[in-house]
Amino acid sequence: MDWLSAASTAYGDGPMASTSAFSNYRRVLAEPGAMLFSVTGLFARLPISMVGLGIVLLVEGGTGSYGIAGAVSAAYMVAQAVVTIFLGRLVDRLGQAPVLTAASVVFGVSMSLLVTSVEADWAIATSYAFAALGGASLPPVGSCVRARWAHVLEQPTDVQTAFALEAVFDEAVFILGPILVTVLATSIDPVVGIGTGIVAGVVGSLAFAAQRGTAPPPHPHDRTSGDRPRMPWRTVAPLGVVGAMLGILFGAAEVTTVAFADERDAKQYAGVLLALWALGSLLAGLVSGAISWRRGPSVRVKVGALAMAAAMSPLVLVESMPVMGVLLLCGGVAIAPTLIASLSLIERTVPAARLTEGMSIMHTGIVAGVAPGATLSGFVVDHRGASAAYLVSFGAGLVAALAALTLPPERSDAPASEEDLEAPGGVLR
Repeated sequence: MDWLSAASTAYGDGPMASTSAFSNYRRVLAEPGAMLFSVTGLFARLPISMVGLGIVLLVEGGTGSYGIAGAVSAAYMVAQAVVTIFLGRLVDRLGQAPVLTAASVVFGVSMSLLVTSVEADWAIATSYAFAALGGASLPPVGSCVRARWAHVLEQPTDVQTAFALEAVFDEAVFILGPILVTVLATSIDPVVGIGTGIVAGVVGSLAFAAQRGTAPPPHPHDRTSGDRPRMPWRTVAPLGVVGAMLGILFGAAEVTTVAFADERDAKQYAGVLLALWALGSLLAGLVSGAISWRRGPSVRVKVGALAMAAAMSPLVLVESMPVMGVLLLCGGVAIAPTLIASLSLIERTVPAARLTEGMSIMHTGIVAGVAPGATLSGFVVDHRGASAAYLVSFGAGLVAALAALTLPPERSDAPASEEDLEAPGGVLR
């Protein structure tokens, strides 16, 4: 029995099939059409990690100002965070194909105009406008691919494995995307760097949308009948807070880690530290999907959030680069399992007619938290140094853990109660 099978025995329903520790992954990928929509979904998500940085490299190269470059990138990110939930709701009502196709076209055109505005030295206001339009139209493929998995798979354990696979793909995107856009922008041209991310997003999204056979059916909302299913806010609202705190934790830890390396005259190794962090998450995501868990996702969200806060707590005391690398690698282990459990809990509790919207709330929280986290940690770095700035990530982890602890207990195979479904103040009803 290998180490992964032993973990399955300890934490899951029993030993895994002796043929392979990753038989769960083979099983879900053998579902007709699954491999194709998962791979195209991976390429379609490359803009998530490439375009924001690509905008910074492009605009700074054209204007010579990091301040303006950061502001244009922020316009892109803020617009994306604000509109993502609305796009998710449209996907649930109209279907994935029409919404993703239209969004892809708008995204491609607006981002091309952004590049043109910078290269042709148009008024900077046009760059802000095109960046905001591009962010607002970024196809919500991450939510859509998970909604598609929930549609084609019947067993909750298989959905858990599929979500783990997508979490691994997310980590791969965040490891490879920034490297790819930076290398292309610095060695060839900034236009090539951001252009690669744009093309990958448009082509990947259109290819994903074209696969209609595996897409969940649309759920049109009849306003006159008032039969729209309610959102289980007692579960979704805390998960939205968890997502926002994770965004703050991510944004703060990235800025703080770069500053930590810079203070030790090793800024060139900041990327290595962050890659170790992402690697820990990627490996943990692989293991999480290969295990059949006894505990439900609600419990795993609570444990994972607490573990993330605990992982951030010792970093304020670290002075050594190698020690920091080891701690970040270990700390990353809590990230992917927490995200997988959060999205699995949404899949189990949110009505199918609003599933993409529900998942978009979690994704929006993460995106919305990154910029404030980076800003706050930068302020602390300037006034107290890099080590102290890790307290920002630790604080965000604590708030995420407190929010997770408010999640209601799971009732297996039972529909959500009226109390669970009651929306606060009619928001997003």
